[in-house]
Amino acid sequence: MKRLTLLRHAKSSWDEPDADDFDRPLNDRGWKAARRMGKALKHRKIHFDVAIASTAARVRETLDGLEETYGDFLFPVHFDQRVYLASSDELLRIVRALPADAERALIVGHNPGLERLAITLTADDDDLRHKVEEGLPTAALVEIELPVDQWIEVGPGDGTVEELILPRELD
Repeated sequence: MKRLTLLRHAKSSWDEPDADDFDRPLNDRGWKAARRMGKALKHRKIHFDVAIASTAARVRETLDGLEETYGDFLFPVHFDQRVYLASSDELLRIVRALPADAERALIVGHNPGLERLAITLTADDDDLRHKVEEGLPTAALVEIELPVDQWIEVGPGDGTVEELILPRELD
């Protein structure tokens, strides 16, 4: 059994409309949400064996905010340019290439790819999945249980949404 967690980056700033999308930082609301999510992960004792993250500034800052309240990450974080604005197909290729010994993996990136991946990987049979279909807001986290022994075996409809954490529901 594998667990895949998808985390959308926190709310980014649009203060500089001419700035390159890749370089947009978090705004104050985004920093607050990232810290709240880190606290929620720590409280729920959710941990990871490995993380793959987009190289975009807002993703790096989201991870910084998480770590402030979660504590030191005891797992490696690999920044991968392919995650930046990746399609669900590209993200699935990344999932299938995760280290075999990792039981719990985290991918931190962007929509619409993350949302579509969550929908693709899960069966249309529960309320949490339906909430994901309604939209994955910034700083939202989806944890998917996958009944496979190896990441390469992950396929459409295999998983179940086990947890959906929305920052607006924390406090």
